[in-house]
Amino acid sequence: QVQLVESGGGLVQAGASLRLSCAASGRTVSNYHMGWFRQAPGKEREFVAAITWNGRNTYYGDSVKGRFTISRDNAWNTVYLQENSVKPEDTAVYYCAADRTIGTLTSANGDGMDYWGKGTLVTVSS
Repeated sequence: QVQLVESGGGLVQAGASLRLSCAASGRTVSNYHMGWFRQAPGKEREFVAAITWNGRNTYYGDSVKGRFTISRDNAWNTVYLQENSVKPEDTAVYYCAADRTIGTLTSANGDGMDYWGKGTLVTVSS
């Protein structure tokens, strides 16, 4: 089993920056690809960003490319999502995810994901 705990969410103004963290524990987490999804009120869950187990490859959803950066520190079993120039449409619950297949982590809605965190709420005011 892998446990994922997100932190760093909150209320920010448009144009600001914030960093989300996902602390992972349990099985050999460093063997898992990791990523972030988000779900806004009334909308389906969507892919945000993913990173391979060794950190060599990163992937981003079109709506966050150029503004968000995903990274990981395997020594601390932590994945980060740096969000810059946030917009009101970035308001959502952000979920950390882990899977052994990068295709699952980069899918549109993450169906079939091995592990999910409980989420952290990000609210961007205009």
